[in-house]
Amino acid sequence: MVYVGIPKGQANQEEEVLKTIQDGDSDELTIKRFTESREKPGALWHIYAAKDTEKIREFLKKVAEEQGQENPVDHDPIHDQSWYLDRPLRKRLHQEYGVQGWAIVQFLGDVVFIPAGAPHQVHNLYSCIKVAEDFVSPEHVKHCFWLTQEFRYLSHTHTNHEDKLQVKNVIYHAVKDAVGILRANESSLSRP
Repeated sequence: MVYVGIPKGQANQEEEVLKTIQDGDSDELTIKRFTESREKPGALWHIYAAKDTEKIREFLKKVAEEQGQENPVDHDPIHDQSWYLDRPLRKRLHQEYGVQGWAIVQFLGDVVFIPAGAPHQVHNLYSCIKVAEDFVSPEHVKHCFWLTQEFRYLSHTHTNHEDKLQVKNVIYHAVKDAVGILRANESSLSRP
């Protein structure tokens, strides 16, 4: 979080932000960072374990049906980013599916790391600028590849339809570099 713009002269906005942080299931230490240390909160994140993705997807489809919304085959309630799980929905997700995430308030200067495939949502508390960087770690190549396969089934107009991580290219170049290093050092590797 590189910038948090807090407007001057709006006294009630600070109270609204505090209420949002509290309703967002933030812990006491986080609340104290805002109320006592006077740090600048920019965003409230809710991050869920990647293993709970299917349960969350099923829950969102169920809620959509209850509200009379369609669930087209070429759309995905998680990748569409059309839902925000407020406190009542988060509570219901926990009660009905046993899924509970982590609430993280990102203050000015904080970094939030989101593991591969972890469903997440963000609520900006003030005007803020966040710098994001996607990467593929060797431990998560399999999961990232699975995600790109998931994206293929979205509609052609969907923003996530393309493989933004370029996982196949990452794998290709990693193998190519490894083979190049082995060939360059082949003579020293064969010595007893």
